[in-house]
Amino acid sequence: MLLVAAGLLLAAAAAGGRGSPAGEQESPPGSRFVCTSLPLDAAGAGCPLPPVPMQGGALPPEEELKATVLQLRETVLQQKETIGNQREAIRELTGKLSRCEGADGKSAWKNEVGKGKDTMGDLPRDPAQVIDQLSRTMQTLKDRLESLEHQLRANVSYSALPADLREMLQRRLGDLERQLLSKVAELEDEKSLLHNETSAHRQKTETALNALLERVSELEKGNSAFKSPDEFKVSLPLRTNYLYGKIKKSLPELYAFTVCLWLRSSASPGIGTPFSYAVPGQANEIVLIEWGNNPIELLINDKVAQLPLFISDGKWHHICITWTTRDGMWEAFQDGEKLGTGENLAPWHPIKPGGVLILGQEQDTVGGRFDATQAFVGELSQFNIWDRVLKAEDIMNIANCSINMPGNIIPWVDNNVDVFGGATKWPVETCEERLLDL
Repeated sequence: MLLVAAGLLLAAAAAGGRGSPAGEQESPPGSRFVCTSLPLDAAGAGCPLPPVPMQGGALPPEEELKATVLQLRETVLQQKETIGNQREAIRELTGKLSRCEGADGKSAWKNEVGKGKDTMGDLPRDPAQVIDQLSRTMQTLKDRLESLEHQLRANVSYSALPADLREMLQRRLGDLERQLLSKVAELEDEKSLLHNETSAHRQKTETALNALLERVSELEKGNSAFKSPDEFKVSLPLRTNYLYGKIKKSLPELYAFTVCLWLRSSASPGIGTPFSYAVPGQANEIVLIEWGNNPIELLINDKVAQLPLFISDGKWHHICITWTTRDGMWEAFQDGEKLGTGENLAPWHPIKPGGVLILGQEQDTVGGRFDATQAFVGELSQFNIWDRVLKAEDIMNIANCSINMPGNIIPWVDNNVDVFGGATKWPVETCEERLLDL
């Protein structure tokens, strides 16, 4: 059949050649050609046949060419499908990563986890496990792409593929590899950050727990005799120079303070010294005293202000005194009401730190040389000191039992008060019972 077609083509070419040269007679219009098949050995010099390439002799050339084209097409389709599957896997993984790296970062991820929803599909909820599993998934995907590249090279020679297809495949593989490396690097950074935050959070938690354990231990030690560490009173029944209480903690340097306490006394003349604070070089750094028939006085750095307080009726009274170094301004409260105010009491003098705070005695030296005539006779409770001037509203709320606000410098707790010389600690009446005694 191929020989017949070749003969027809040659005959047509010969007829056209004869009509082309100038001067020769052209075929009359309407003339016809008669084509006759010639055997292969009849082809002479005037009718040469073009050479027909043969490949292996197994298949005719057109069949082999068609088979090669079909094989290439099938291979390209397979590789396209595989790349599409890999692209879908990349898209799914990128979507999961985007949920972790959303607008709110890790906080959004943690919020979703806190709601009980696993936004990472089948990934674990622990952040470190999430990062590890994502890293493994990325590595697996990279291995699959490398396997695909090796398989492509084994099945189809690059030389058999069109140049543009080879470049496209190579470019896509390179892009995928760069994306994988970038995601793996981001995951490693995220993993390191989570590890650092976890370590810092663990250390902070341990510190808080240790502080809480120490506080509980202190409360347990001081809670053996009373229902609550602050539900006690110090009783000083005799006017002597050896009954007193001592606050274990000292004062820092102060530029303002508020002192509040509950007291009950019927001693006369004068209730004596409810408390005194002495420092080296100044025994009267802070003193509250009612001596003899004199009015009750507040001493700051041995400077004196008389307070309009009346508390020697044998009933419970709530006393608060505020002072600030600015212009030496002071205020005096009794049972929540402000009864007096003044200024120029040791102005611009800071309260010195490191002294001794005594309940029931006036100090002539730091921690000693008590005078029995100046001793307090009665009961004391809820002695608190703050490093600021409390608001009148807060003082009223403390006095009428609306709030319980321990001092931030000196709080009234059992294990912070020692008693000496026969002074005793007893459970104190409730705040409401003290109010009924007013």
